[in-house]
Amino acid sequence: MNQQNHFALGLITLIIFLFLLGPLAIIFVASFEPTSVLQFPPTGFSLEWYRNIFTVSAFMDTFKLSMFISFLGNLCALLLGIPAAYALSRFDFRGKGLLNAIFVSPILIPGTVLGFTFLRYLIVSYSLPLEAALFIGHTILMLPFIIRVIASSMANFDFSIEEAAMNLGSSRIGAFFRVIIPNIKSGIIAGVLIAFLESFNNVDISVFLTGPGLSTLPIQMLTYVEHYFDPTVAAISVLLMIFTAVFMFLIERLVGLSHFTKR
Repeated sequence: MNQQNHFALGLITLIIFLFLLGPLAIIFVASFEPTSVLQFPPTGFSLEWYRNIFTVSAFMDTFKLSMFISFLGNLCALLLGIPAAYALSRFDFRGKGLLNAIFVSPILIPGTVLGFTFLRYLIVSYSLPLEAALFIGHTILMLPFIIRVIASSMANFDFSIEEAAMNLGSSRIGAFFRVIIPNIKSGIIAGVLIAFLESFNNVDISVFLTGPGLSTLPIQMLTYVEHYFDPTVAAISVLLMIFTAVFMFLIERLVGLSHFTKR
C-alpha cells in the first residue's frame, strides 16, 4: 500500500511538471520553425527568427525602454525600500502593521485594477506624460518585493551589533552603512533581481501606461502577434526564459529562495 502511494504521488508530480513545463518546451521547439508560420512540431530547423529579433527595430527600442524603466524604477524603489525595511524590522511603533500592509498592497491588488488606477489618476487626472506614469507605476510595483526580501534578510540580523557600533562612537547612520548594509548585501541584490524581473516582464500594469510611440517589450510582443503569426515571438520567449532562469539562479546562489519564501 505504501509503495502504491509513492507511485501515485510520483505520477501526480510528473503530470504537474508536464503541465507546467510542457508549453515551455513546445515554445522552445517551435521557435526553430523555418517557415513563416508558427507550428508544432516544426518542419525543420532554422535560426532565422532569432536573427529577426535584432532586425525588427520595434523589439530593440522597446527592449531598451524596458531595461531603462526597470533599472531606474529599481533604483528608486531601492532608495525607498531599504529605509522602509529597516524601520519595519528595527522598530516597534504605532501603525506598523498598517504601514506594512500598505507597502505589500501592490502585490495583493490585481494588476489590472492597479494599472487602471494608475491610468485614471496619473494620466487622466494629473495629465502626466506616459514615460513618467510608467516609471511611477513600475516603481510602486517593485517596492513590495524590495521591502519584503530585504526585511527577510534583516530578520536574521543581530541588531546588538549595531548598538555596539553606536556605543563605540558611530552615529546611527554610520552604523547603518558600515555594519548593517554589508551584512544584508546579498538580500539587497536578491531583492533587486526579483523586482527587476517583475518589472521587465510585467504586462497587466504596463498595458494601461503605454500608448502610441511608447511601449515595453512584453506589450510590443502582444502587438506583434496581432499582425504576424511567425515564430519571432516564440524566439523572444525562449530568450526571456533563459534570461529569467539566469536571474533566478543568481538569486538562489545569493540567498536561497527558501530564505524568504518561508516568511
